[in-house]
Amino acid sequence: MKLRETIAAAAVTLTLSPALALAQDQPWLKDRRYTEGIGIRTGDLELHPGVAAEFGYDSNFFRRDEKDDARLGDIGPVGSLRLRITPSFSLSTLSQQRQEVTPDAPPPDVEFRAGIAATYEEFFPVSGNEVGRERLSEQRNIGGLLDAKLTILPRRPWSGILDASLGRTIASSDLGISNQSFRRLHADAGAELVWTPGGGLLDWRLGYRFLGTFFEVDEFDSLTNLHHTIRTRGRWRFLPRTALIYDASLGFVNYPNPAAQLSSHPLRAQLGINGLVTSSFGLLAMAGWGASFYTSDSQAEVHDFDSVIGQLELKWYLTPNPSADPEAATLALSSLSAGFTRDFHDSYLASYYERDRGYLKLTYFFGGRFLLIADGGVAAHVYPAIPGNGANSTSADPWTDIRIDASLFGEYRIGDSLGINSTLRYGNNISSTSLLPPNESTPNYLGWQQFEAYLGVRWFM
Repeated sequence: MKLRETIAAAAVTLTLSPALALAQDQPWLKDRRYTEGIGIRTGDLELHPGVAAEFGYDSNFFRRDEKDDARLGDIGPVGSLRLRITPSFSLSTLSQQRQEVTPDAPPPDVEFRAGIAATYEEFFPVSGNEVGRERLSEQRNIGGLLDAKLTILPRRPWSGILDASLGRTIASSDLGISNQSFRRLHADAGAELVWTPGGGLLDWRLGYRFLGTFFEVDEFDSLTNLHHTIRTRGRWRFLPRTALIYDASLGFVNYPNPAAQLSSHPLRAQLGINGLVTSSFGLLAMAGWGASFYTSDSQAEVHDFDSVIGQLELKWYLTPNPSADPEAATLALSSLSAGFTRDFHDSYLASYYERDRGYLKLTYFFGGRFLLIADGGVAAHVYPAIPGNGANSTSADPWTDIRIDASLFGEYRIGDSLGINSTLRYGNNISSTSLLPPNESTPNYLGWQQFEAYLGVRWFM
């Protein structure tokens, strides 16, 4: 790898979706249940406009190690005040609450939803060296997301789903090895065929998804990649409150510039159970196997993931779930979850990393006015060795980073269309690893720590 490609390699992971890239800090964009109010009805459509503003503090946007501050011309942590303004708009066919439903009324032929959102970000540096302050001031930019979803013949024995999105992301390196953000476009599109025979005790899905990540800056366009996935998943409810579930996928990941990163064919297959043990407790248990299948035209050693993957989660509904369907819980059902996940993901730093994460999550919505979301976890990120090809390449032995994440989001809703919110977030990548880029004598450190605090207000319909 060239130096710039090595540095850029740690910018992002391939698994970052366009919706998550824009909405990772803003729950009302990530989940429509948080987004919308009563809306405006016009004929057979609902309109949901909204706008939000946040102002707060970010201690380390670039996620840099303090030791990096000692490098000539480099930057360590740079603290700043941060302003974000996010207008959004969505439209959809009538929700079930607005539909005039009778026992004999057939479901609609189609259901449609589309949305658009943009986020303008401004930075006001308050700490850090001169190079870092100047670099952070240059990060002002606009991200955005446009998405749409069409369901054909919903709630029938045969149905189909088409969806697509286009997003623009401005974000820092997740691994803290680069001192700039990376502008990139995400194009995402998929189709799924759903078979639900009889009374809905069985459903099976077969689908295809495309995800393209396109870097705008010429310096990093070698990391542009295309990801095709074929996926099948199913559910058989063999008890009123319990279902067997199956999920399998095969991916085709291609880099137009093969010198930047290895292409692969990730394979995952899992079998599990999802059920309501009682009206107050739910259990999700899945286990299976995953393999990465990286390909290389060179003689360099290739490291693959080939091991167990899965998830185990126990959920306590603070308000008992009245439904027999474990997937029918809505936002109104406040819950506390504890779980563990194990999976692998592509990495631009090494070929992949293994992620083993334990987590806790509390969602509490009461009185129709106050929403609280507390989420936190500890993960081990396990990286394989990076083989070297002589003196002009980066190499490293296998290593493990410990990742700590915690967030607290609270919103009080004034009336039906106005909310005041606050967000606290902490992240820490505990790492003793440093990588020496080719032809350099000073290493890049992978450890970082970041704290964020914001106050916000949003208007929504």
